[in-house]
Amino acid sequence: MPRKRCTKIQRFVDPNSAAWVTFAPGVTLQVLAQPVPEGSIHRAKLSAGTTIPAHTHPCDEFVEVVRGAVETGGRLCEAGTFWITPAGTRQGPHVAKTDVELLTIRLGPTGTFGE
Repeated sequence: MPRKRCTKIQRFVDPNSAAWVTFAPGVTLQVLAQPVPEGSIHRAKLSAGTTIPAHTHPCDEFVEVVRGAVETGGRLCEAGTFWITPAGTRQGPHVAKTDVELLTIRLGPTGTFGE
């Protein structure tokens, strides 16, 4: 029986190939992929001193600190720290103690801030 050929290919995103967009003052995002409708895998950079107010997302979110230090959930999270926030869970504020880079996987829509 002939072998079925896969027509899918790997896709690579080089660090400088995807545009960074301003999300809020002191916060830029680089969207890497959309794993589910309205979801995203993205890099986020927060400038030192930036605060993202407390908020919720209507979906699960997974975050790793790539570099720097951010305070969230009453804890100082440094490079290598990974956290999981279930859908509907109030989180933050996120306070950048240094310049910070995060890798975030959000499995659905962002929702609204300032709740």
